[in-house]
Amino acid sequence: MVANARETRSVPGRKSDVNDAQWLQRLHACGLLRASFRLGRDIAALRTYLRHRERLLDYAAAHIQHMQKALTFMNLQLHHVVNDITGATGMKIIRAIVNAERHPDKLAEFRDIRCKASTEAIRDALIGNYQPEHVFALTQSLALYDFYQARIDDCDAQIERALAILNADKPLPDQPIPKIRTRTKQPNAVNFDVRSALYQLVGVDLTQIHGIGPFLALRLIAECGTDLSKWRTAKHFTYWLTLSPGCKISGGKVLSAHSRKSNNRLTAHLQLAAVTVGKANTALGAFYRRLSVRIGKAVTATARKIAVLFYNAMRFGMSYKDPGADQYEQKYRERVIKQLHRRAAELHIARS
Repeated sequence: MVANARETRSVPGRKSDVNDAQWLQRLHACGLLRASFRLGRDIAALRTYLRHRERLLDYAAAHIQHMQKALTFMNLQLHHVVNDITGATGMKIIRAIVNAERHPDKLAEFRDIRCKASTEAIRDALIGNYQPEHVFALTQSLALYDFYQARIDDCDAQIERALAILNADKPLPDQPIPKIRTRTKQPNAVNFDVRSALYQLVGVDLTQIHGIGPFLALRLIAECGTDLSKWRTAKHFTYWLTLSPGCKISGGKVLSAHSRKSNNRLTAHLQLAAVTVGKANTALGAFYRRLSVRIGKAVTATARKIAVLFYNAMRFGMSYKDPGADQYEQKYRERVIKQLHRRAAELHIARS
């Protein structure tokens, strides 16, 4: 059994390895050790593939910075006219530069039709000094970037195979998969239909929850598994994610309500999702904006709300439907008015 050292650190007497081992043995004999969460073999393999893929993305991102540095040294301001130099327009231009193309007009012809910048703006940004040493650095960085992209494709194939193994004994759902909520492709998404595979695996479409896309849904399942009954309630689940408020009390007085610090990978992903959903015209977005004005804990609170929705969908098969920002604001206004009426009644009783 694996136990959290944070819950067993109160060793009596002087600290030593022998005393520590004896204290752990005594706690275990009395049934006071709580086992840590561990995944099954198949889900653990999927988690390993996804974590390795994230590391490959980090390596590839470093070489994107190297390409940007080489372009800056040559006074090629490509990043001023395209949002992402690894997009369609940026990669075509970089590959043309590596292949000895130097004329700005010909380089600007590689502009993709979806690019917002005009051909003239791209041409003006590509007038620079093509020094051999910086072109060599750009060539090397591009080759390494392509190498890691090929390794990421290999990793995606393994992830698809791992999902196929998990779905081997899963029947197809009776209801067809719901209509996709947004068609915007997520950056660094896997190159296969992960949404359909997850729908067959869990029986619900997790991407209907605002803030959870196909890749985040895959990460959540890879880190938590498909059986969330190991956490008795959603409060236990959010406590494990360190998204629930703390409760440091002394003498009946709350000293601190800050959530615990953690390096949980899911916590960081859910917090990023909370920041994204805070800009949307949804109930979760209205919740985020209200808390960001009042207490400044909007990121953690919204991430906790997304985690609770994920727990209910996985544990009880809940289908999420967004009530909308206007309905949320109306219910919040009614709740505030009800609290004010109750407070006024209490004050009136106190006077009498």
